[in-house]
Amino acid sequence: MRARRTGSSRAPTATNATAPRHGLARVISKLGIASRTQAARWIAAGRVSVDGRVVRDPERPTDAARERIAIDDDAVAARERVYLALNKPRGVVTTADDERGRDTVYALLDGSGLPWLAPVGRLDRASEGLLLFSNDSAWAAAITAPESRLDKTYHVQIDRLPDATLLEAMRAGVVDRGERLAVKAVRELRRGERHAWLEIVLDEGRNRQIRRVLAALDVGVLRLVRVAIGPLALGSLARGAWRLLEPAEVAALASRSRIAAR
Repeated sequence: MRARRTGSSRAPTATNATAPRHGLARVISKLGIASRTQAARWIAAGRVSVDGRVVRDPERPTDAARERIAIDDDAVAARERVYLALNKPRGVVTTADDERGRDTVYALLDGSGLPWLAPVGRLDRASEGLLLFSNDSAWAAAITAPESRLDKTYHVQIDRLPDATLLEAMRAGVVDRGERLAVKAVRELRRGERHAWLEIVLDEGRNRQIRRVLAALDVGVLRLVRVAIGPLALGSLARGAWRLLEPAEVAALASRSRIAAR
């Protein structure tokens, strides 16, 4: 394994994790067993049964509290909820399978003995830093919901020395491909002879937002590192390493998301 587990124990197992009568693939996902895509593959392959009958429709309405779901004849139940922070290195992709054969974030979890986990949000291949994982789909949805407007903080190295005009233009926003993009806050951290580091805060999750804002202003990005999500900081977690979140950290992220959404 390329990274070491540190931190607290896992959170207690959730009970009755699903709401009644969701599609079968979604129910399996919400139980924390697999992604909805993987569950749909199992269903299509005839590996999943409900009350003893094989089901091949991933949208088949299912109530996990009243119906017996089995995969390969083994009954399933809600998995222990796990919440994890990873320091994603540059050059790996945030996906389980990559059609181009590139390294994925899941290689960093190999041999960990963890249950299936899904990324909570994304970082593109060239970006680094704090990436969350969980098998608690309700918690993940609260963290990533657009209305939560949870702050995400980045340290970004740019290919020029900034001035007040550039920083104000980033706050004011740009229009890129018909979409208005802006940063919530930006300040200079430090500078060298030709390059500088900025601290940038976003409260929305547009695709490649920071890179697109800077490109529109003719500024290149040399490095982009996410250092915090809401109250949770990357801290001293080594590149490529991961740790389980403390229960207080899990609760704080959920609470901050609810407060921001009001």
